[in-house]
Amino acid sequence: MQKRILFVDDEPNLLAGLRRSLYSMREEWVMEFAASGPDALAAMERQPFDVVVTDMRMPGMDGAQLLNEVRQRFPQTVRMVLSGQCDRETILNSVGPTHQYLSKPCDAEQLRSKIGQAFALRDLLENPVVQKVVSQLKDIPSLPALYQQILEELRSRDPSPAEVGKLIAKDMGMTAKTLQLVNSAFFGLRCHVSNPVQAANLLGLDTIRGLVLSTHIFSQIENDLLNEVDGHHLWDHSIAVSGFAKAIAAVERARQQVIDDSLTAGLLHDIGKLILASAFSAQYKSILGVAAERKIGIWAAEREVLGCSHAEIGGYLLGIWGLPHSIVEAVAWHHRPSDGPVTGFSPVLAVHAACFYDAQVRPSPLLGPAVMDQAYLA
Repeated sequence: MQKRILFVDDEPNLLAGLRRSLYSMREEWVMEFAASGPDALAAMERQPFDVVVTDMRMPGMDGAQLLNEVRQRFPQTVRMVLSGQCDRETILNSVGPTHQYLSKPCDAEQLRSKIGQAFALRDLLENPVVQKVVSQLKDIPSLPALYQQILEELRSRDPSPAEVGKLIAKDMGMTAKTLQLVNSAFFGLRCHVSNPVQAANLLGLDTIRGLVLSTHIFSQIENDLLNEVDGHHLWDHSIAVSGFAKAIAAVERARQQVIDDSLTAGLLHDIGKLILASAFSAQYKSILGVAAERKIGIWAAEREVLGCSHAEIGGYLLGIWGLPHSIVEAVAWHHRPSDGPVTGFSPVLAVHAACFYDAQVRPSPLLGPAVMDQAYLA
């Protein structure tokens, strides 16, 4: 089945260039082109699109306003920005509704690759309801105590980017959103960044301050169920797995990038549980009940109730947010690496082994039985 993509730009020459450069994809993609935000919304009212790619600076309705509308009215659509130079305020205004950022000029191969990756991620989530809700998310809840510590550091007389980065590195939601922004094309980095402390230094205090204070992109936990999950050591487990995964990668003499990716993937590997507990609280209570009654792990109970698990949900969100592919893979396949496409040593195996080790030394009802994927190791 052909995928549907909508390109939006007020420059006719740019739309014509996109039409020419992507002509070879006409057998796989149905492409439409709109000259304004209202025209784009009208097209989406007529028929659904899988991906919308928009310029940021347009008269009338700008790109951020358009994507906000798309997020609310067509949440399953993947939302991308393809734009030229933007100031900090414009970037921050678009952080919430935007999944990925691409910078002009963008060659056809890069555009095909990014859009193709978005389509591939759809296969992770077969449940359309879950896919719709996850695509609509603009943030992940963060721990209130850490949130307040960051506010205090930012408001201090001499705030430290390193200290802010260390605080961000303790929280799944903050880490994910910070890495999404720093790895976007707006910052023009030639290599991907997976270390949240490095990301905070690269973004700078003004941008971090804008994220925290202006856009409210780091929401605080207000859900009793999330606090219940926290009470079952979700954050402690994630931080422990992060450290173990880094140590395992180092023992394997992996490259520094693999070590860094293993550390961050370990921190983020259970981010799907936060999504489930905040966006699917009723179903998650059922999942907790099934896990307790049947004495099975949360992962198995999730698949039984929803048809997918927190692993695929977390991988899907981080993937459409444009985080490094090795981190997305590790999050998506950390329970059963043999289900994924990765072979040999990678952050996937580092996180899988780290989860197994943590479940052995600190068993928890929420983690379930510790099982290594023997099929992957064979």
